[in-house]
Amino acid sequence: MELVVDENPIGQFLRARRALVRPEDVNVPFSGPRRVSGLRREEVAMLAGVSTDYYVRLEQGRERNPSAQVIDALSRALGLGEEETAHLHRLAHPVAARRRPAARRERVSPALVRMMEGWERTPAVVLGHCLTVLAHNALGRALFDGHAHSGDLVRLVFLDPSAREFYPDWERVAVNTVAGLRASAGLDHDDPQLIDVVGELTLKSEEFRRLWARHDIRQKTRETKRFQHRLVGELTLDYESLTVNSAPGQQLVVYQAEPGSSSEQALSLLGSLSATAPTRTGRVETDR
Repeated sequence: MELVVDENPIGQFLRARRALVRPEDVNVPFSGPRRVSGLRREEVAMLAGVSTDYYVRLEQGRERNPSAQVIDALSRALGLGEEETAHLHRLAHPVAARRRPAARRERVSPALVRMMEGWERTPAVVLGHCLTVLAHNALGRALFDGHAHSGDLVRLVFLDPSAREFYPDWERVAVNTVAGLRASAGLDHDDPQLIDVVGELTLKSEEFRRLWARHDIRQKTRETKRFQHRLVGELTLDYESLTVNSAPGQQLVVYQAEPGSSSEQALSLLGSLSATAPTRTGRVETDR
């Protein structure tokens, strides 16, 4: 399936974000029923200090060169976070696209794989630019093993029958996963792998369609996440996501349990069960 890309991405983003802001959240007075969800165009314009006509032209794609000051004002009006504001600046002033290289496979550095193998008590995975698992150590494999989509974190969340049991906080995980996919993909909506995953999930998951339409942007960084593992029960793990500088687009995600906690004991048990499992690397076709 082809991913339909709006020829006016800044307008698409602004429409999606203003639909999420309630008037009472930004002290905009209103009374009676409203025909739109979120803010009206004239309300965004008022909050940003621009004319309604200018904002309408910007949202419709008839104004193509907004200043950085206007973008910052719109970001404040819409309550955008740092990453979403940076994304809006990129939409407004995109860098000329470089010619797409021939398709190749994403590969994980053998040195990185060896380093991960040495972390016998720490689950670790390497993710590609569409959040596919490219490599893991034995404990990282054991953490996500046993699901229909163990090797693809986006499809695991939205298509796997066991996802809501595996992630007790599924709703939060779903929001963050879609926001992380958008952040990782950036402005490269022509990427074949992104087209494939978004096309499939748009058809198969109503929840994904709803969250993708929100245009949340949030890079995977650090978080505490709960798992209900089929072998060792509940795990509460902190993770850090680290950029792999030698392979742009890849992320090394490392999980840890609080020392002395029941999760540490459960992770130790999982480690003993997976001690003989070898590290595996998965390779995904990509044109990056």
